[in-house]
Amino acid sequence: MGEHLNIERSNKMTKLRFEELGLSKETLTAIKDMGFEEASPIQSEAIPILLSGKDLIGQAQTGTGKTAAFAIPLIERLDPESKELQAVILCPTRELVIQVSEEFRKLMKYKENLWVIPVYGGQEIERQLRTLKRGVQVVIGTPGRTMDHMRRGSIKMNSVKTVVLDEADEMLDMGFREDMETILKDSQGERQTIMFSATMAKDILELTKQYQKDPVIVNVTNKKINAPKIQQVYFEIQEKNKPEVLARLLDIHNVKLALVFCNTKSQVDQLVNDLKTRGYFADALHGDMSQNQRDKVMNGFRNGSVEILVATDVAGRGIDVNDIEAVFNYDLPRDDEDYTHRIGRTARAGKTGTAFTFVTGKQVYNLKRIERANGIKIQRQSVPTIDEIELTKINSYASKITEIIEAGHLSKYVNQIELFMGEEYTSLDIAAALLKITIEKENEGFDHTVDFEAPIEEVRPPRRSSDNRSNKFAKFEKEDRRSGFPRRKGNDSQDKPFDGQKRAYDRKNESEKEYKPSRPAGRRNDSFRDSKPFDGEKKTYNRKNEGEPEYKPFRSSDNRKSDSTKGDKPYNRANSDNKSALEKDGSPSRYSGKNRNDSYKETGSSRKKYGKPGENKKPGNKFGKNK
Repeated sequence: MGEHLNIERSNKMTKLRFEELGLSKETLTAIKDMGFEEASPIQSEAIPILLSGKDLIGQAQTGTGKTAAFAIPLIERLDPESKELQAVILCPTRELVIQVSEEFRKLMKYKENLWVIPVYGGQEIERQLRTLKRGVQVVIGTPGRTMDHMRRGSIKMNSVKTVVLDEADEMLDMGFREDMETILKDSQGERQTIMFSATMAKDILELTKQYQKDPVIVNVTNKKINAPKIQQVYFEIQEKNKPEVLARLLDIHNVKLALVFCNTKSQVDQLVNDLKTRGYFADALHGDMSQNQRDKVMNGFRNGSVEILVATDVAGRGIDVNDIEAVFNYDLPRDDEDYTHRIGRTARAGKTGTAFTFVTGKQVYNLKRIERANGIKIQRQSVPTIDEIELTKINSYASKITEIIEAGHLSKYVNQIELFMGEEYTSLDIAAALLKITIEKENEGFDHTVDFEAPIEEVRPPRRSSDNRSNKFAKFEKEDRRSGFPRRKGNDSQDKPFDGQKRAYDRKNESEKEYKPSRPAGRRNDSFRDSKPFDGEKKTYNRKNEGEPEYKPFRSSDNRKSDSTKGDKPYNRANSDNKSALEKDGSPSRYSGKNRNDSYKETGSSRKKYGKPGENKKPGNKFGKNK
């Protein structure tokens, strides 16, 4: 649209009450039913701009209220008298499409004659076609399914007045740029274009320049992770202990609704099975599930029948539930940005939340990088003990007991206790025994043998052989002091220094990654490759073959009189006195089938030429005196 890019920036970071934004009575009532009173920073700044009809680029992370930031002004500008399509919202995933659709329905609760439909793959297209035929004002869909309806003619863009690209950077990363541009080009006339993105990448700026007119940028990304309402902690543990630590944290914090992130789908399924075995109401969410399965799981998570939802990053993109108390990074995310997306699922709608992260071994350095990139501090904590969990449960039971006593209706239970009482037991003994039975039954699923305070060897940084730092490990100090040389990788068994001749070889090859000592004499002829050259002729051969990956000598010295057929010339015709190596026609004979030892016994050509590896002494030292 615009030939030049003229961007107006807004960085006021103000927070207003919804009553101050000039919204209709129906919308304010719906917002109040949702439990919101004060608008978030992105809502306070974006809503007035969008109500005026301007284009906008919103930089905001998940969990900042960006959906309501564009949904509220869009609903206010809809014409309920017209049944034509007036707005299209594009989202990268099916889950996000469903979440945005539900947000619209809540905000349109008291609006009449307004209809919204989600369109995405995995759902029956016939149902979508019937709804579109009746007439809707808002379509919320993935780029692929929206393009499908456009080709069928069930979605016509000529009457669209507003196009929203939600999480535009994610859609570009997923390869939807061509679909996005096609949809924007098909919406003719005066159009309000709204983009929400976590980053301002080059591709975003190109779309802005081509399809937006004088957009206003609202940037609230500095609010994304520094919110004090999210407590962030991490635990250094071994991989095998992760399920036990997760169970202890769920119990000691009495988490009612939790979201657990894993890096792989197989890890999701495995963890769900483990949690169900321990008695938790858990379910999985990942890409291998059908859309009906996903919808069923998400409905259970929202109504509380599923207490722990285990998901991958892709499937978790569209999860927008306000009551999530804790987020667990069961696996540290591969991408640093995913950490921000994950923990943003908790502490919604002004509530508090906790983000727990499990790190194993050297992953602690990746966590430190996340801290530096986001300017945050993640506190390290120790795994709670069984005694601490029992104390927490006892305190929880104390409040429940108080409520039950005050409620009354305990006569039949009092009669049973009196039957147990006598000269031997008191009511206090019986109450303590009942509490012990209850606590121990709940603690049956915990592993009492795990010692989380034991040192974890895998968190130690690896020792590198390439640097020249002093050895900091006490058990090697004595050997290093004696040898005077840094220990080489792969040479741990040789603690004593070599002789003078060998030490000179080490200095020569000091830049190599790994030192490979020559094999003992008598094993293979290729042991000559790792030893010093013997004479001038051998030096010439070594220099010639220096660039070859591996030198493979012939099996015996008596089966090659002439030049090698493979191009290798380890022997000189002039130095060979073995006349039997030639056939009648003068061609070199094949290997006779004898082993190396037998062939060396029959001829002394190799013995006369080569000596013991590493020595330039008289020939014959390797095989003994030639008799």
